[in-house]
Amino acid sequence: MTTFDRRDLGLLLLRLGTGGVLAAHGAQKLFGWFGGHGLEGTGQFFESVGYAPGKASATAAGLAEAGGGTLLALGLATPAAGAAAAGAMTGAAAVHAPNGFFNQSGGYEYAAALGLTAAGLAITGPGRLSLDHALGHAVNRSWMVPAAFAVTGLATALVVGARNKRLRKAEEGEQEALFDEEAALYRD
Repeated sequence: MTTFDRRDLGLLLLRLGTGGVLAAHGAQKLFGWFGGHGLEGTGQFFESVGYAPGKASATAAGLAEAGGGTLLALGLATPAAGAAAAGAMTGAAAVHAPNGFFNQSGGYEYAAALGLTAAGLAITGPGRLSLDHALGHAVNRSWMVPAAFAVTGLATALVVGARNKRLRKAEEGEQEALFDEEAALYRD
């Protein structure tokens, strides 16, 4: 008979809470549930903050959140689930970073908390009250943790890097347009 301890119960609570919140956020993006804007509205927002193409970016973020969150809550494929959710939250934090840390000012506090919790669960493992444990950890092997974070880290770096490059180019274009307008005023 398997016995469960405080650690297992604590990990279950962390997985259910964090996974549930992430799954709900993903459902907002993918389906428009819980007051979300669905793929169309979220895609337009993503495009406006530099993630292009917007709809594809919204789909990827929604799948990482909804899929990663659901898998975390179930305690299934925990390394991949936690890494995917952490990657999505890194992308969200990049959007909120110009507003500072605290959420009340539109900062990245909330995204960072969710991402770090998801990453911590991926590293720690799901505990014995999980599908991973029930299935003999077939999709929760030690080597999967660094592999999941390497793949997710690379993908996240590429996506956020491309976003930042687009934002810099747009800002440079706006500055150039302002310079051209000022120069035209002096010519006239």
